[in-house]
Amino acid sequence: MVLPLFFLAASLGGFIGWRLKNRNRNKRVYLSTIPLVPLLITPLEMTVGSIPGTYQAYTFIDIQAPAEKIWSNVTRVKEIKKEQDTGWLTNALGFPRPVKAILNYEGVGAYREAIFTNGLVFHETVSEYIPQKKMVFSIKAYPHEIPSTTLDEHVVIGGKYFDVLNGTYELEKLNSKTYRLHLYSHFKLTTTFNFYASWWARWIMQDIQDNILQVEKYRAENE
Repeated sequence: MVLPLFFLAASLGGFIGWRLKNRNRNKRVYLSTIPLVPLLITPLEMTVGSIPGTYQAYTFIDIQAPAEKIWSNVTRVKEIKKEQDTGWLTNALGFPRPVKAILNYEGVGAYREAIFTNGLVFHETVSEYIPQKKMVFSIKAYPHEIPSTTLDEHVVIGGKYFDVLNGTYELEKLNSKTYRLHLYSHFKLTTTFNFYASWWARWIMQDIQDNILQVEKYRAENE
C-alpha cells in the first residue's frame, strides 16, 4: 500500500539529484534540506493526532434472474470455492477471501455470520429487513478472534485504525427480467493520513464486494 508513496518519493529524489548534478558544474556545493523534511513533519503529525472519519464503499451488479432466487443467494451464501474468487486486489495483497455467509432467520434482529479465510469472521446483526428488497446489517469483527498472522495491525478489522461498521443490500427492479443488486458498506478510519488510507480502504472494500456480487450473480443466473 505504501509503494506508490515510495515510488513518488524515489522519483522526486532522483529528479532533484539530477538537477543538482547539472547545477554543480560550476564547482559549487549544494546542501539539500529534503532529508530533514521527515524530522520536521513527525512532530507536526504527533501534534495533529489520529482523526476518525467514516467512508462508504458502493458497488452494484445487474442480474437476469427472479427476485426470490437472487435474494436467496444474498441472505445466505454457500461456500465459495477458490476458483470462484475474482477479488484480484485482495488476492494480490494477501487479504483473506470470502468463504460463506450463514443467516439464522430472515428478519430484524437476525444474526448473520460472514466467514473469510485465515480465521476472519464478521458478526452481523440485521437492523432493517424488507423481503426481496432490502437488508441492512451492522458489522462487528473482534480483533482477539483474528490470528495475528492474518492481517497487519494497521488493517486489523475492529482494531484502532480500521473498522467496518455496517452493510446494506438493496434489490432494484429494472425490467421484467433484470434486477440491480446494490451493496453498500460504511467503514471507519482513525489515522493521521486518512486522505490516503481512505483510497486504499475503499478500493479493498469494493474489491471484496464486487467479488461477492459476482458470485451471487452467477449462482442466481446459472444454478
